[in-house]
Amino acid sequence: MPSVYEDVLGRFRNTIARPGADHTYADGDDQSWMRIDWGSLSRSIEVDDRRVHVVDTGGDGPPLLFLHGLGGVWQNWLLTIPAFMSTHRCVTFDLPGFGESEMPRGEISIPGFAKVADAVCDQLGIDSPVVIGNSMGGFAGAELALSHPTRVTKLVLVSAAGLSTEYVRREPVLATARAWAALITRLGSQSDALMRRPRSRRLALQAVVRYPEKLSVALATELARGGGAPGFNDAFGALLGYSFRDKLERIEVPVLIVWGRNDVLVPVQDAEMFEHLIGENAHSVIFDDTGHVPMLERPTRFNELLRGFLAGERAPEAGIEGVSA
Repeated sequence: MPSVYEDVLGRFRNTIARPGADHTYADGDDQSWMRIDWGSLSRSIEVDDRRVHVVDTGGDGPPLLFLHGLGGVWQNWLLTIPAFMSTHRCVTFDLPGFGESEMPRGEISIPGFAKVADAVCDQLGIDSPVVIGNSMGGFAGAELALSHPTRVTKLVLVSAAGLSTEYVRREPVLATARAWAALITRLGSQSDALMRRPRSRRLALQAVVRYPEKLSVALATELARGGGAPGFNDAFGALLGYSFRDKLERIEVPVLIVWGRNDVLVPVQDAEMFEHLIGENAHSVIFDDTGHVPMLERPTRFNELLRGFLAGERAPEAGIEGVSA
């Protein structure tokens, strides 16, 4: 009888792809983030008497707020923040129960994450940032735009959760997620050594990344740090148990929706549904041959797309090779 870990791996076995000759995949420069003294930009603040780990590049530029996903950490934005910190004030933080942030006082919830994001902005003196969220972070970012509409000036949803999760069978998916988190915890405890092996990178990251072998060892190690977070199970349950489908039409700010066509965690069809439910102020872009984290898998394209959106372009993907709307 197969073990629970084999059962989990079986879900993703058919999604493994062989790396081809696409030179635009994993084209990020590790030196762009490795040369930054992140410690000097990091600090802890208190939200509702709990420690929240914040990274703030400072400066007078327009603010950008980055929200990571389930099983993630602020480092999920390592290839994005350096591209914008010279022109924007970039802020990110570990969601409660993840990374270096403490578990919240009450239950973990999507509205609770949005409330914490609002409180972080208050404490840092940020009025209305562009909010950029991946996966569960996109779910929380959209909720922030709904519950605190004056807080968000623009919204970017990157493979955002919140729609198809309404229809999954809760208990089987929770059981699978717990098993997967346990596996990632086991691998993450030895991440420095294991991430040096392409096969180990594939084993640890194949549910998230289309071609784990193409990620650098350093970046894969940072990505694996999100495994085993104390808030993982509660956050996954909160993600499955909350719906805002009937509220999305109330989002009035410009919305950019970015997805990987080969996302095995949140189906690419959700991009079209988000665009439909939000309405005419939303615009979706699909990255071919890409998984759940386009900002790490195709950072050059993602950063160009985001830069165009920040500049006010209606179709910021125009002219970017290999990207389809």
